Amino acid sequence: MILSAGLSPAWQRVMLFDDLQHGEVNRAREVFEFASGKVLNTAIGLHHLGCDVTCLSPVGGTPSAAIRDEFEEMQIDSRWIETQSATRTCITLLNETAGQTTELVENAEPIRAEELSSWIAQFRLLSKEADLVVFSGSLPAGVPRTILAELMAEGDVPFVLDARNEELISALPNRPLVIKPNREELGQTVGRELTETSDVIAAAEELRTRGAQWVIVTDGPRPVIVVGPEVQCQVNVPAVERIINPIGCGDSLTAGLSAALSEGHTLVEAVKWGIACSQQNLGMLLPARLDRGLMLDDVASISVERL
Repeated sequence: MILSAGLSPAWQRVMLFDDLQHGEVNRAREVFEFASGKVLNTAIGLHHLGCDVTCLSPVGGTPSAAIRDEFEEMQIDSRWIETQSATRTCITLLNETAGQTTELVENAEPIRAEELSSWIAQFRLLSKEADLVVFSGSLPAGVPRTILAELMAEGDVPFVLDARNEELISALPNRPLVIKPNREELGQTVGRELTETSDVIAAAEELRTRGAQWVIVTDGPRPVIVVGPEVQCQVNVPAVERIINPIGCGDSLTAGLSAALSEGHTLVEAVKWGIACSQQNLGMLLPARLDRGLMLDDVASISVERL
């Protein structure tokens, strides 16, 4: 079983416009609403890839029932921690004419101490049954920045971390299997601008000396940099003919990577699966509703270059 755990889910509203004029009244052609946020997207992606996955997340307020219903309809095993504060709502504005995406992000509300304790208790139980733990997303206000380090210290299950800054740094001595920052997040974590590929590799190696086993650095449509034991390479990202909605691409990459690792693929091969999932996600309106059968040729065509 793969455990997809996180503390900052979202309810997503996507508004589709023929054209979007800033400063004017704009009427959406279509509106879609669905469960989202890194922890939920990753669980959805893993489920659609055929994995045995359990999702652990807080939910609250009006979106809670809708998120629960959606996961029940998809038959995704879930453990929900009900919170007094409402799950945040994020809004995506899609401008079809210009091919532009505007994302309006609401920060997660603080989580109460007793709610966090319930989440931690469930995490401890579920992680004992898991073959792989994927933790993704930011931490709400009030959550200790050392929570990942504390949770990882309690067991020996491998972790994939989509985290950054202090919470990531504190977790490194516990030797996460994979950390997956994007280029900007990696720069924030090491405290400097990463201009050249050599800067990215140096920053990744710095985090490896602190404990990370593998560092995967994404950078939008540019190659994914992979740094691990005796490995420094870039995995090239194929061009996509038509982009519909980029939301959830990083989460789809995390799902594909984690699914492949759970099946025994090498790390570099798993990155190729992750990229194929991310590219497929670009062509879908709703994030992480992946179709594994449609990406087999894509995985085979992705090239790798040593650095």
